[in-house]
Amino acid sequence: MDDMQELLEDFLVESFELIEQIDHDLVELESNPDDLELLNRIFRVAHTVKGSSSFLNFDTLTKLTHHMEDVLNKARHGELKITADVMDVVLKSVDMMKGLLVSIRDNGNDSSSGIDISQICPQLTAISEGQSPTSATPEPEPAPATAPATAPAAADIPPSAIPEDIDPNTLSEDQINAEIERLLKVRKAEDEARRAAKASGAAAAPAAPATAPAATPDKPDTADKPAAAAKPAGDGANAPAKASANASDQTIRVEVGRLDYLMNLVGELVLSKNRLLTIYNDVEERYDGEQFLEELNQVVSSLSLVTTDVQLAVMKTRMQPVAKVFNKFPRVVRDIGRDLNKQIDLIISGEETELDKSIVEEIGDPLTHIIRNSCDHGIEDPATRKAAGKPEKGTIELKAYNEGNHIVIEIIDDGKGIDAEAIRIKAVERGLISENEADTMSNKEIYSIIFRPGFSMAAKVTNISGRGVGMDVVKTNVEKLHGVIDIDSEIGKGTTLKLKIPLTLAIIQSLLVGTQEEIYAIPLANVNETVRVSVDNIYTIEGKNVLRLRDEVLSLVRLSDLFGVKQVLESGDQTYVVVISVAETKLGIIVDNLIGQEEIVIKSLGSYLANIDGIAGGTIRGDGRVTLIVDVGVIMDMAKEVKVDIKSSMSAEAIQKAKESPADYKVLVVDDSKMDRAIISKALAPTGITLIEATNGLEALNIIKSSEHAFDAVLIDIEMPKMDGYTLAGEIRKYSKYRNLPLIAVTSRTSKSDRLRGVEVGMTEYITKPYSAEYLENVVRKNIKLP
Repeated sequence: MDDMQELLEDFLVESFELIEQIDHDLVELESNPDDLELLNRIFRVAHTVKGSSSFLNFDTLTKLTHHMEDVLNKARHGELKITADVMDVVLKSVDMMKGLLVSIRDNGNDSSSGIDISQICPQLTAISEGQSPTSATPEPEPAPATAPATAPAAADIPPSAIPEDIDPNTLSEDQINAEIERLLKVRKAEDEARRAAKASGAAAAPAAPATAPAATPDKPDTADKPAAAAKPAGDGANAPAKASANASDQTIRVEVGRLDYLMNLVGELVLSKNRLLTIYNDVEERYDGEQFLEELNQVVSSLSLVTTDVQLAVMKTRMQPVAKVFNKFPRVVRDIGRDLNKQIDLIISGEETELDKSIVEEIGDPLTHIIRNSCDHGIEDPATRKAAGKPEKGTIELKAYNEGNHIVIEIIDDGKGIDAEAIRIKAVERGLISENEADTMSNKEIYSIIFRPGFSMAAKVTNISGRGVGMDVVKTNVEKLHGVIDIDSEIGKGTTLKLKIPLTLAIIQSLLVGTQEEIYAIPLANVNETVRVSVDNIYTIEGKNVLRLRDEVLSLVRLSDLFGVKQVLESGDQTYVVVISVAETKLGIIVDNLIGQEEIVIKSLGSYLANIDGIAGGTIRGDGRVTLIVDVGVIMDMAKEVKVDIKSSMSAEAIQKAKESPADYKVLVVDDSKMDRAIISKALAPTGITLIEATNGLEALNIIKSSEHAFDAVLIDIEMPKMDGYTLAGEIRKYSKYRNLPLIAVTSRTSKSDRLRGVEVGMTEYITKPYSAEYLENVVRKNIKLP
């Protein structure tokens, strides 16, 4: 049973691999009916599937492929001409063959598939006999018979005409095919007799299969020799067969689940590499000049290179050529062309370009919708094309090529193009856009309307298009792959749709940015540039924030406004803008700081957090923290709903409240010693300023970040629990809001190195203990500008 199951699995794998290319080959054969090599290749598919299915007792599939084989055999011998009508029947039989294989895969048999071959087989017979397929009549249902009667008698099976001692390599193709047919009949007789015996329960029933081998005593020799020779002879020569055998020895089939698991492990390895690099940078800064750093650097660099090589190697094992998807489109174009009475030629290039397996499986539907739309809406009928001075046969180009870490797929037709004005009018009629918006939108922006749900320019609904769901599905599926889609069209000339999709969805390059206290990762493929601009260069036009960047007006939005991050810190008079793009649409994202570029591993957020708008996933950075990954396509739409006057809000934050009395000035005193805090309070009492106390650096940092108080200065002790004064000063200086906030160290550490470190972390003044009350008061007055 295990052996038979293994044979069945091998049969299915081989059969699906064979029929994967057959649609493309048949459509090409229709254009080149005299291509003998193509005919032989198609014939071998039918022949191989027939032989294997007969061996495994799949009678329906065997019968169908037998009739297909007859037609293809006559065609390759020049006895039959392949016409469009003949190809219709052959393609229909191929569809049935696929359906039967799917039934075998899902149910273990071809009898429960629900596929009726009683009409197609007579049509194939009529074609092979030189008649019109329409003249064929369905085969009558066979009369029921008893189980033993269905098994061919041994006398019906002729003995082998091939001597035992003959070299199989000297046999002709017809001799080999005849011997294979005879052996298959023997095997079938045995199997049917065995099933009949099992069904009837009769003890004498096994006698029938026993007689079949008896009639052919040379079976062991002839079964081995011709069968072994069959495939090489049928394929034409021994050399190609040996080459094929050697090639198969170099490959193995691996479950996709194992590759997925391996890819996950590589992702974890990349995270560990990033973590190690971060730790090395910290160690290098701390132990600068130490001898061991050179050896550590060599190890870390070597590990980084090896990790990158392993990552690329594993990704390569998951790559598949896009031909797996492209090969089905010649058939699609051919069928639609015949349905619409259009002449359409599909030109495919770059089908050897490789993509991750998971992406190859996902791009099929979007491409199908685009190809169907090009055939239906794009390519005109022959009469219209002729009147316009075009060739009667329209052309659709489907090509793929690599561009950096992405694959670009272009679908180009030479049809009538897209009428932007017609889309504009219909969109206004349906209330999708206002008349003002319609007047200001570019053609590129107008084209994007066709991706909206329910929008269609078709005059009537057909089985091909017109329901307004196809292009919506295209956009949704492409964005799910973190890809972008772009349209370019010219009336009367044609349309080009360009899909840009990442090679893999697992590991990407990103730009890490900070907004307030949060850090986000933006896919680097969507980042055009980063600029630092003055707040004064930001304008508000009709409620929208814009920036004039060189000769372009760029829409702006704060990343913190998109995700509802609390405005704890302000940006000052300068801010960073990250210019992102999806196809031709650009948007400026205002962030507080740029952290840097990093290779990240995309992790799912789980079902509970899966539907957060604008978030594509999460990743673990080199310092071990979790960072959210921005979904650029979604935030483009989210930005349209944000109504915040950025310049006004930034200016309001920058304007400090006028100080009317000394009590309006606030100073934060950070010291773990209660006595020291009391001394400072007593020294500053004459000034009348307001003092807020904190017992350690961590508490002080939380008070500052809460924005409950607007401090004018901070007095910081150095030696404190939880967070020392140096660390506190460094954390405060990370925020541009506190870039000019006076930080005054009050400490007993008096060495030159301590003072130098204080300057490095951003201390404004350095007061050493003991000090006089008057000196402290003067220093504070000077720094907070107290009259």
